Order: sequence, then structure tokens, then C-alpha cells
Amino acid sequence: MIRKLSYLLLTIFVAISCTGKKSEDADHDASRGSLANVEGEMYMLVGTYTSNEGSKGIYVYKFDTETAEADSVSMVEVANPSYLTVSMDGEFVYSVGENGEDDSYAHAFSFDRENGQLKLIDSQLTSGSSPAYIALDEGSTNLFTANYGGGSISQFNINRDGTLSPLSNLYQFEGSGEDPERQQQPHLHSVRYSPDGEYLFAADLGTDKIYRFKSISSVFEGQPALLKSDSVVFSTPAGTGPRHFDFHPNGLYFYLLGELSGEVIVYDYNNGDLEQKQTIVADSVGARGSADIHVSPNGKFLYASNRLQEDGIAIFSIDSKDGRLSKVGYQLTAKHPRNFAITPNGKFLLVAGRDDNVVEVYRIDNKTGLLTNINQDIA
Repeated sequence: MIRKLSYLLLTIFVAISCTGKKSEDADHDASRGSLANVEGEMYMLVGTYTSNEGSKGIYVYKFDTETAEADSVSMVEVANPSYLTVSMDGEFVYSVGENGEDDSYAHAFSFDRENGQLKLIDSQLTSGSSPAYIALDEGSTNLFTANYGGGSISQFNINRDGTLSPLSNLYQFEGSGEDPERQQQPHLHSVRYSPDGEYLFAADLGTDKIYRFKSISSVFEGQPALLKSDSVVFSTPAGTGPRHFDFHPNGLYFYLLGELSGEVIVYDYNNGDLEQKQTIVADSVGARGSADIHVSPNGKFLYASNRLQEDGIAIFSIDSKDGRLSKVGYQLTAKHPRNFAITPNGKFLLVAGRDDNVVEVYRIDNKTGLLTNINQDIA
């Protein structure tokens, strides 16, 4: 029986193995931000917005990736932990505290996999407002936040005990886009490492650009972890509004979702370089609220969420020969599917419907990629 969490505003979940058991390939998978070889029961961490009465922070569940059964385990209080990430060893969890210029944070938590308890161990100011995304480097030695309101990326060195050093570097961006309301300044919306860990990519909704930074392998405290002077800029079509992106499991393709255009742009990916090859519509009603994007663990399907009108998930098949997309369906969901995630075994897709205060669970058809609501909401 799942404990009801009234008014909970769900944003994203991450999964951690309850047992820590993994196959001989799991270390390689984990380095790519995946636990695809971990089966069975996992911990599910759900970040929330706490500005509305009812939600208090990060909620921990046990989730069975075979049956989709979920049980509430614990909660830790923290303000607006709207995006989360986990260290490679699963011992630490990091979240943003999405607030204003003077009270936005990167938070560090220890995580006990025996009992599912989170403990806040450190908080550091980002010096950039509205951090909307958080990412770790391959060795879990540096942490980055994409600051939407601040138009910047914050870097923190991670200490051996999982705590954060004060802000090491702030990478500030400039420019604007064609939309006078949404693109009057840079709006960094996501940061992610390439599958090989060599590059950090950043999506800037405000300037229609994707930035690529070379990663520095050996970083001392206070030293930049990125070579901004050696950064590369990839321009997207005007009005795209780059928001989130994902890599294909084979490492050959890069998929970008434009929040404003409602389109998925497909790129060939080769050693840090992007070459655009296809654009396909995800939001057919022009609501200008596309949100999250993920490739299935088996590399056969891509999903993109859309908000504001006809809220739901666009479903695409991926051509195994060249990575191009074909639209195969659309699944209506709870209101405002800000984020969603696919279980590591590829059996279920979980949608965080922010405005309906619920996580919906959908079964993935392994042959078609289509989704079926199994009516086991986590609320």
C-alpha cells in the first residue's frame, strides 16, 4: 500500500539498486548514467517542488522493476529539489534547490541503501538562479548545475566524503534568441556528459545553442573542470529553444528536444562533433512546452514529453541503421509531464505529472514501443 502524499509536485526520479548487485558490465553502464543490468527491486527517488502546501522535499520509494509495485520508504526535507542525480557508487545523492538568485543551492545527501534513508550533509550556493539540472562527471569528482534564470553553469568540487567545496567556477553565457518573451537572455536548461565522459554538453534555451566543453581529467580544488576557451558552439534553428537531450546507447546519435519548437533534432555523434541529419515534430499542437526526452535502454525507441496542451508522450521508433526517427504513436498523460524515466530493464516508463501530483506507470510494448497505463499510480 503506497502512502498518499497530498499535493506532491513530482518532477523526476532516479533509481538505485537496493542490493548493489550488478553484472560484470554494470560498471561500464553506470559510467554512462545507466544501471541497465540491474534487475528487480530498486530505490526510486522523487524530487518535488515544495512551494505548494504538502510537498516537503525528496521522497524515497522501493520500486519493483518486474511488477511495478511501489512502497514509500522515507523522505528528507529540502526546498524545491527539482532535479536529482546519484554518484556512481550509489552512496550519495545530489539535487538542485531551484530558487532565486540569492537562495539557489546544490545539495548533497548521503544515502543508506540498507534502509533507504537520505541525510542532508551539505549545501552550497550556486550563484545562479533557478538551477534546473544537475550532473556529475565520470569519476563523481565534479558537480555541475545548469542555471536557467542565471544563464550560467556552476561547478563544484566533490570531497571524498561526498560533501561539496564552495563554488569552484561559474561559467556565464551571453546572447539572446528570436523570441522576445522566452529568449531575451541565456537560459541554460541542461548539462550532460558524453557517453565516453570526454565532453560536457549544455543546452541553452535562450540562445538556441548547444555548447560543448572538453573535460579536464585531473582537477584540483578551485581549478576549472572544463576548458571554456576550447568550447565549441553548435547552433540550432532559430526558435528551437533547446531543453533536454539524450544519447543513443550505441553512442552514435544525439537527440535534442526543443521546448519552443516542439521538435526532436537528430544528430550523428562522432567524438564530440554533432552533424544534424533530421528534424521531426513531437508536439503537433504547437503548445511550446516540450519537456523531457529519453531513448529506451534497448535503443529501439525514443520518447519525448509535451506540456501545456494535449499533455503526453510522443513515441518514436529508431532506425537501427542510421538512428533516424519515425513517429509511431502518442500517449496522453497526467497534466504537465515535466519529466519521465524508463526503468533500467526497459519494461516501464514512469511519468511525473507535476500539476496532477502523481507518477503514472506505463508498460512499454517491446515490439512497438507503445505505452499502456497499468493504473498503478504513485501519488
